[in-house]
Amino acid sequence: MAINRRLNTDNDFEEVIETQRRIRVFRDNQIVDAGAVVVRFDDSVVVTQSGVSDIAYHNRRDCEFFELKKR
Repeated sequence: MAINRRLNTDNDFEEVIETQRRIRVFRDNQIVDAGAVVVRFDDSVVVTQSGVSDIAYHNRRDCEFFELKKR
C-alpha cells in the first residue's frame, strides 16, 4: 500500500523531480493524473509526464499534488 505525501513547497517538487517518484494530481476532489512524474514546475504550473507523448499541464493553485511512497 502506498503512502501519500502532499507536495506544497518548491523543495518538495525539486525532490520529486530528482528522485523520479510518481505523483497523483487532484482537482475538485477528483484524480486528474495518476502515476505521472514531474518534468518541470514554476510558480503557476506543474508539468507532468505519464507516457512518451502524454504530457499534462496542471495549474498549481487549482490542483493538489501528492507523492506516492511505498511503505
